[in-house]
Amino acid sequence: MIPVILFAYDRPGHLRRTLDCLRQNKAPLIYAFSDGAKTPDRESTVSQVRDILRSVDWCEVVLCERDTNLGLGRSVLAGVTEVLSRHEAAIIFEDDHLCVPGTYDYLCAALKHYRDDDRLMSVTGWTHPLITPEEVTDAPYFDGRAECWVWGTWAGAWRGMDVDAKTLMGQCRDRGIDIYKYGADLVDMAESELERNIWAVRLLYLHILRGKLCLRPPWSMVENIGLDAEATNTRTESWLKNPPLKPCPPIPGLWPEPVEHPACRKLHQRVCGTRPTLPARLYRSARRMASNVFSDFTR
Repeated sequence: MIPVILFAYDRPGHLRRTLDCLRQNKAPLIYAFSDGAKTPDRESTVSQVRDILRSVDWCEVVLCERDTNLGLGRSVLAGVTEVLSRHEAAIIFEDDHLCVPGTYDYLCAALKHYRDDDRLMSVTGWTHPLITPEEVTDAPYFDGRAECWVWGTWAGAWRGMDVDAKTLMGQCRDRGIDIYKYGADLVDMAESELERNIWAVRLLYLHILRGKLCLRPPWSMVENIGLDAEATNTRTESWLKNPPLKPCPPIPGLWPEPVEHPACRKLHQRVCGTRPTLPARLYRSARRMASNVFSDFTR
């Protein structure tokens, strides 16, 4: 049995919709991590979230209620590590992720089929028309940039996630790997990962450092409903919002060989930015230096 790991904070309305999707997908086991309130005004909604999680009666729920607020990054890193110490593989949701019926079975089938194939590190139910190669029809494809919206991995692939993104990025650079190859946004995220308490960028750079792949569906089975004013880290839809979701793609009778689609890198660079020019790099460095000086001055 492959469990679902669910991370929740203080959005009961979003959580109800996510749980409804998981019920429709007949998820058999959920490890739910409920983060503690960051401020007193959040205690009421955190309590509502915990009441909702305790009321789930259609599957087994192992509930962890945090006494303190870890924030998204630390919560995900700790929770996934804990569950993967008990299980060979898992599928990870956050409390604002929706999926179509069949998503759980599709990702479980992928995790089971590729579990002994070390060319892969993860699978995901999310993609977007702007990053999907034109030649893709109804079969999954492989991408060197991983994903953090409804995704799955194995315990062995998760090892190494105790290293921060900036260090992993530096190791890529030391090995001659282009740190901009899957988009300039990754560099900025890696440099601010610890300050912002985010986590996914280290998963992406761990894929890049190891030269491993992520399996993506031919069209998205997943949407993020949390790109709104209540979000902690992302408050704008930008290009990330998908068209209306279609039914789940067919589970392949014959799964494809894990080879990265050659269009993936250029598609990510087109959407997420390429290596900056020298003046842009100098401007960004100067801006960071000025910010650091100001921070030192105001301490």
